[in-house]
Amino acid sequence: MFIQTEPTPNPNVLKFLPGREVSPAAALEYRTIDEATASPLAEALFELEGVDGVFFGADYVSVTRQAQGPEWSEMKAPILGVVMDHFVSGQALTRSADAETDGHAEDDSEIVAEIKALLDSRIRPAVAQDGGDILFDSFDEATGVLNLRMRGACAGCPSSSATLKAGVEQMMRHYVPEVTRVEQTL
Repeated sequence: MFIQTEPTPNPNVLKFLPGREVSPAAALEYRTIDEATASPLAEALFELEGVDGVFFGADYVSVTRQAQGPEWSEMKAPILGVVMDHFVSGQALTRSADAETDGHAEDDSEIVAEIKALLDSRIRPAVAQDGGDILFDSFDEATGVLNLRMRGACAGCPSSSATLKAGVEQMMRHYVPEVTRVEQTL
């Protein structure tokens, strides 16, 4: 098995591409060792020194290192070993059948449904290339403020503010005129 690695715009996140599906149904994020107990792979990664977060995309694993922890040169080989061992073993990604929902509710307003469709079709695929994800949090129809949650490599990335304002906000305002501003939910 050959696993490729890619840097991300966030210097504390490295993307690992195992050449197979990782979490095709829904992106999954684990920010603590306690959350990671839901996934054998996430739990094994958190047991490595310096791991501060794990994110599973459709075909990749993004690992966040502690800002004051070991350098990538020290962490890369152990992470590659854990990821390879997991996929070679044939173990399931999660311990239960519970996966995150796609976030689409049947009672969404027409505007919210339009926002979510644009996120899914144009924005999330582009952000996934950098090892992250953006999720709908809320939309205030009175003020036009859209709140989004950044995950994976996007969470804490130095360029995430620019991505939100210059990219996401402009696209949202163009396609969904009811959106006046985009803010990040922490």
